[in-house]
Amino acid sequence: MKRFILPLIGVLAALGAAVSIARTYPRRQSTDPPAPPPVSDFPNTVAAVGLVEASTENISIGTPLSGVVAKVFVTAGQMVRAGDPLFELDMRHLRADLKVNQQALAVARARVEVAQAHVDDLKRQLEFAERIEDKRAISAEEVSHRRSVVETASAELDESRAQVDAAESQVGAVKTEIDRSTVRAPIDAEVLQVKLRAGEFATAAPTATPMILLGRSKPLHVRVDVDEHEAWRVGRDATAMGHLRGNADMKTPLRFVRFEPFVVPKKSLTGDSTERVDTRVLQVIYRVERDDLPLFVGQQLDVFIEARPERGGQVTLPSLQ
Repeated sequence: MKRFILPLIGVLAALGAAVSIARTYPRRQSTDPPAPPPVSDFPNTVAAVGLVEASTENISIGTPLSGVVAKVFVTAGQMVRAGDPLFELDMRHLRADLKVNQQALAVARARVEVAQAHVDDLKRQLEFAERIEDKRAISAEEVSHRRSVVETASAELDESRAQVDAAESQVGAVKTEIDRSTVRAPIDAEVLQVKLRAGEFATAAPTATPMILLGRSKPLHVRVDVDEHEAWRVGRDATAMGHLRGNADMKTPLRFVRFEPFVVPKKSLTGDSTERVDTRVLQVIYRVERDDLPLFVGQQLDVFIEARPERGGQVTLPSLQ
């Protein structure tokens, strides 16, 4: 009897270990994705990722002058027309300079009037001396001296007029600086982003984040990065379809606009403008045909382009015009 106890204990221990392992073993459950992946409508296709952008491309608004922002006239989503003010810099020092230069201009103009009156008086005296017929009443030397005095006064009058021109130029320069202190919209567009507030310092140097971003959002364009290994398969007349991420059933036809002739290194879409991978891509610009989709500038689309077969046949390279 005793010889069966140890094997029995071993069998029970093995069964207990098996049950414990079975209970603690992770169970894999099949999960469905939140949204089904998009499927190409073409038998031969090139798949790529597109980035929605304005048809004018995204315009980063800068400022010709550095200074503290006094007013911001626009908000994100607002439509502006060419020439509408976007923001205004503090111009108190420029307005003060304008008053000083305007006073200097008034003084210069007054000096011209004084110099003109002096010249007129000397000319009358010269004419009086030249009309005297009796040469004994006034000498030729005196007449010559009066002519010289008139010429000198005329030269001083010209100098005063030149000072007026210089003062007017100074006033015009200050007015130009005042006008440049108000940054205006270059085109009819939509305000896509505003990263500027009153009281902040706006610098005239390039910045990593644009102060104000403009773009024409009707129609929208899609910048599609096509891998350089498949660039030869994409033609100008190729049909393309863009699918919204998160809902592959929402899609739009894309119309070819142009090739960007310069093949660039691919940028990984992490938000870092300097991060790159080894792949180079040909950028193709398409126009979004549907305007009823909830598309926004900066959004990504899954793009499928009808492509040439990978093998066989003579290939006609795409024109970049």
